[in-house]
Amino acid sequence: MKIEQYISQLLYRYQCVTVPGFGAFLTEFQSAQLDENSHSFYPPKKMVSFNPFIKNNDGLLANHLAEAEKISYEIAVNIIQNEVSHWKTKIQEFGSFSVRNVGDFSLNSEKNIVFVPVDQINYLTASFGLSSFVSPSVKREVYKEQIEQLEEKAPIIFTPEKKRNYSVLKYAAVFLLSAGITGTFGYKYYENQIAQETLVVQANVQKKVNQKIQEATFYISNPLPAVTLTVASEKMPYCVVAGAFRIESNAEDQYQRLLKLGFKKAKRLAPNKHGLFPVLYGSYSTYTEAHQAMKDIQKLDNKDAWLLIEEQ
Repeated sequence: MKIEQYISQLLYRYQCVTVPGFGAFLTEFQSAQLDENSHSFYPPKKMVSFNPFIKNNDGLLANHLAEAEKISYEIAVNIIQNEVSHWKTKIQEFGSFSVRNVGDFSLNSEKNIVFVPVDQINYLTASFGLSSFVSPSVKREVYKEQIEQLEEKAPIIFTPEKKRNYSVLKYAAVFLLSAGITGTFGYKYYENQIAQETLVVQANVQKKVNQKIQEATFYISNPLPAVTLTVASEKMPYCVVAGAFRIESNAEDQYQRLLKLGFKKAKRLAPNKHGLFPVLYGSYSTYTEAHQAMKDIQKLDNKDAWLLIEEQ
């Protein structure tokens, strides 16, 4: 059974999707991009990366597979193990393989796994329906130069002045001056009337738009879990796990050992849905801080320490 589609589904909802025994796919937010050379605009997206050191089973993928296929959790774990074994065989024999809608894997000259994510899929649900586009450059300055060149080439014709009856011109000048003053005030009054009518129309249009927005109803067939924001306390969702024990006394022994070693952030968690008692080296507010702590712990104390991301 292929598990690619279930990995792809979870990447829309979670920041970390672990494939037990193989590695973890991580997502990171990337804001909208502009390529000035090609005049291309790209919407915000989730960048997908791969970490081969996070291999412990956090239950996320197995539970999702079991619910989707209506099978037991144990069978789902076996399916994932078989698929991972198939992946490892393919990359050893052929040097590469692909996970559909996620990315491509290959081996470099040092026999290390190299991951290249797909560009066609955007896992950021907030950017649904948005796509990249190319906007041609504005030619405003070019048109301005062309007009200036035409003005320079345009001929200027001088017409010799003819003698006229200056008395008639005097009265005509007085009439034109009066008409000009009257026209100026009349034009300003006309402009004020137009401006007032425009404001009234804009207000009515805005009122109708707001009414339509309030009356609009949106329906999503498979809504994502609601996100609750808590301002009072800082979230610490990234945890470095020392182990998960089936016997509570073993978990307590491990917890006391960490305290003696100087891990002041060490703590125990309540038993999870599998009946295991997790023990943590500590909890962190950012993925970068937790990942660095995990690497240090793997070097100094426990090479099997792994990263757990709690749902918020």
